[in-house]
Amino acid sequence: MPTDDLLDRFLTGLGPLAPLAVWAHGSLAGGDYQEGRSDLDLIAVLSGPLTPRTVWRLALLHARLRSRPLAPLLHCSYLTPGRAADPERPHLTWAHEELFRRPVTPVTRRELHSFGRVLHGEPPRRLLPPVGDALLAGFVVRDQRDFWRPVVRRPEPWHQDVWVDLGLLTFARATVTLREGRLITKREALEELPGLGAPAEVVEDVRRRRYGDPAPLTEEGTARRAELTRGYLGPAIDTLVASYV
Repeated sequence: MPTDDLLDRFLTGLGPLAPLAVWAHGSLAGGDYQEGRSDLDLIAVLSGPLTPRTVWRLALLHARLRSRPLAPLLHCSYLTPGRAADPERPHLTWAHEELFRRPVTPVTRRELHSFGRVLHGEPPRRLLPPVGDALLAGFVVRDQRDFWRPVVRRPEPWHQDVWVDLGLLTFARATVTLREGRLITKREALEELPGLGAPAEVVEDVRRRRYGDPAPLTEEGTARRAELTRGYLGPAIDTLVASYV
């Protein structure tokens, strides 16, 4: 499988840096992975500080993988033991074919503890502190309020498939996490959306693109989908946030 080949090559390339652990999270660990559609979400824990030479070696590793199938979907954040505990600290990350820094969120950390897949080395419980319910809920509320709600006010993103998918599925996952204290997969989130009042035709559009063989939408269809998605998500996020603030 292309996924296994890419992971093998990535782990082999990372070997000279002697990682303490490499973990998968997201769809790759949660049982909802769709090859060629899902991201390969990884976390690597390196023993030493991320010196300029180490950063250069990591950039070179990812550059060498670029010609492999699925390589643009491989994302990895790089932690070190002394800096891994703080969920707000940004860490070196390869994603969208570039290096930058971003935090490893409480949701990702809870995923790692709940169903993370160990690809190499130590399990998450040995290197990451657990994520309490209050920390997880607080992050989920802020993510909906401070990130997703402002995005809903902007019409442009919602003409793109990725924003429609992530906006709706993240909202459904946030709702279940706040309501029940557990994490669910994107497939489970899709099943939740009708019961949360999401527009049926938009939910079906997401389902076809993630798990079926969809036909491209017309310009008119894309505009209608954007309008329906924004019209639903704005009030839905407001209600969710108000219930947990």
